[in-house]
Amino acid sequence: MRSKFYEDPIDAYLPQNGNRGYRVSRYELELSYKPASNRLSGRTVVIAVTTAVRPWFTLDMSQALTVSKVFVNGSKAAKFAHQQGKLAVTPQQKIPAGGVLEIIVHYAGTPKPVRGPWGEVGWEELTEGSLVASQPNGAASWFPCDDHPSSKASYRISITTDSPFYALANGTLVRKQAKASQTTWVYEAPEPMASYLATIQIGSYRKYRVGAAGEPVPMQAVVPPRLRTNFDHDFARQPEMMALFSERFGPYPFESYTVVVTDDELDIPIEAQGISVFGANHCDGKRGSERLVAHELAHQWFGNSLTLKQWRDIWLHEGFACYAEWIWAEAAGGPSADQLARAARANLARHPQDIVVGDPGPKDMFDDRVYKRGALALHALRLELRDHLFFELIREWTARYRHSSVTTEEFVDLAGHYSVAPLRGLFAIWLGTKPLPQLPPLGGQGHQNTR
Repeated sequence: MRSKFYEDPIDAYLPQNGNRGYRVSRYELELSYKPASNRLSGRTVVIAVTTAVRPWFTLDMSQALTVSKVFVNGSKAAKFAHQQGKLAVTPQQKIPAGGVLEIIVHYAGTPKPVRGPWGEVGWEELTEGSLVASQPNGAASWFPCDDHPSSKASYRISITTDSPFYALANGTLVRKQAKASQTTWVYEAPEPMASYLATIQIGSYRKYRVGAAGEPVPMQAVVPPRLRTNFDHDFARQPEMMALFSERFGPYPFESYTVVVTDDELDIPIEAQGISVFGANHCDGKRGSERLVAHELAHQWFGNSLTLKQWRDIWLHEGFACYAEWIWAEAAGGPSADQLARAARANLARHPQDIVVGDPGPKDMFDDRVYKRGALALHALRLELRDHLFFELIREWTARYRHSSVTTEEFVDLAGHYSVAPLRGLFAIWLGTKPLPQLPPLGGQGHQNTR
């Protein structure tokens, strides 16, 4: 039965996610976690501005968590209902449009991932500790939120856990305090962040510096000591990747970058804002996952700083990150981006051509064909514009929309300023049709900028 608190979908791909009537500006999370029993208790403050007068406001929140108290704008305990993944809160007094909305939620429970068409996402137990991997809709597994990528806010995350464990969250560690057998870690993430990119990583880790002191972007590794030697080899070229991507894509958009390697194996690496998470299997001592190291780093620009408004535009994240793999391979002395693009196109030609990359549908939005064909669309654009203009476009794209929400239409419009010839036909065939186009020949004429 559909809850009365569900409204018209904000996003057709995840119709149950996202909420109307307010815009969140900040989350403040105070969490306590017991790894042995997988028990989470929390107090989350949601600070927002209302966009309409409403009898109630909803947040996305897993039913695995039990709400004990809710307060609105400093009032006595407010009425609430928690059903079918929605926490509906009724203020004691009507709040005018444009008014401050502060909701404080006290809760506890045994967190578990959210099940969906893409598997299980959200809070997940490890052999020792836990991780959070929320793309696309798992944030509600561990805190009440407006769980849609177009809703970006600053965060303060405090996590208290058993002292032997290392606890990591997004942003900068601003306080660490040990008391008895527990330690509290407090992180501040000032840059706007989508809820699915918020994360906590808990494990028997140690922190190490990556690269030389004085690098323009501080980089850290949070890894089990047993994997340190492998990590030092496998991720040794990460400073070079950071330098390359900063030159090609524009300045790195956050204060620092941290790579976590879990003691457990993971199917795929996971991006979070300012953080990438790899499994022990990605740290093999042979650089067997270096393309994924490049891919996850690129997501800091494409996905984390520039975040899609609607999930149908997933190629803006994955196509760009996949293309970054090819850019890195070329710079690192491997095959050229053009060779990799043509090999990828030949491989795609052997697969069904039944996906529209610009709107693949929820079932297929993480299909590898979306990643590869999105990258091919960028390579076709690069061949059209030539390198100088192509990378100038990418740098303007990341600068203009830094820490913002983006659409395909905005990218297409911006690209149009870099070419005399219309580009909409190029984007239409690569992103808007099912048949796989041919790549233009390498070294074609291209078109010059008239800006």
